[in-house]
Amino acid sequence: MVARLLDAEWPRLRRLAARLRRRPPRLVVFVARGTSDNAATLGKYLVESLTGLPASLAAPSVVTLYGARPRLRDALVLAVSQSGRSTDVVEFVEEARRQGGLTVGITNDARSPLARTAHETLLCRAGPERSVAATKTYVAEVALLTLLVGAWARAREVEQGAGALPDALAATLKMEDEIAARAERYRYMQGCLVTSRGYNYATAKEAALKLKETCYLPAEALSSADLLHGPIAIVERDFPVMVIAPSGVPLAHLRQITARLAARGAETMVISDDAEILARAKVALPLVAPVPEVWSPAVAIVPAQLLSLHLAVARGFDPDRPRGLRKVTFTR
Repeated sequence: MVARLLDAEWPRLRRLAARLRRRPPRLVVFVARGTSDNAATLGKYLVESLTGLPASLAAPSVVTLYGARPRLRDALVLAVSQSGRSTDVVEFVEEARRQGGLTVGITNDARSPLARTAHETLLCRAGPERSVAATKTYVAEVALLTLLVGAWARAREVEQGAGALPDALAATLKMEDEIAARAERYRYMQGCLVTSRGYNYATAKEAALKLKETCYLPAEALSSADLLHGPIAIVERDFPVMVIAPSGVPLAHLRQITARLAARGAETMVISDDAEILARAKVALPLVAPVPEVWSPAVAIVPAQLLSLHLAVARGFDPDRPRGLRKVTFTR
């Protein structure tokens, strides 16, 4: 899937990146819901760290419910929606286009309302996402955002690391049997925290969402910095905490956090390629194919997705058909 995306979308991404360099926007606004909003969280980090421009996550209801008109002229509005049919996302894009903002849609459906509305469309090319809980389209959205912002900023680590991504994902998927065996340990888990920092804060948010959607667990995602500002008080002996800690700038901080959690007797599940932090984990989920930090969110989410899948099965649930959810949610 990712190899197909790289081949098909790279030329379009390069052209769009060149356009953004010729006429830079004054700011970047992301608009999304659900899983796609978690991908957009990564987009915000990438834009601000690689281009230096301010970026925000839109509140679509400001336009659709309150009738407000945020000043979007000369802004880049990046809308992320796997179906391309989220009503409030599309309406926000329509408003941005009316005001003279440049609108880009990231979607898995070339015939969707979002694809028809946005000036430019980048396609996930993931094939039909049959499960209600989106997985492969999330990875595709993350890959597209990383490619776009990296090409725009001429970030060498993005282009150099892109070619290794398909093999890294394939190697991570081979961990499925190991992860399935570990999932049984958490069959009776009642809730957990999921934490990371930097680019992988988005991974923590998406991992927590998957645990909610498929396992019906109250799982809260927190930046590891925010965890220290109060919420760590709820962590007692055997309290489950998932730490997502690929190699990169936040790793030293995440090592310290994991050590503090271990000292409190927490049940730590650690997703990482770093031997030191894995050694502190109650359950270690190693990343067997490390990639540059900027690409790590596309890979680090996979063990969390597999854990959610097999934990749902262990708890007697159908992970493809979560109760009370539909594939497309329409909100205004």
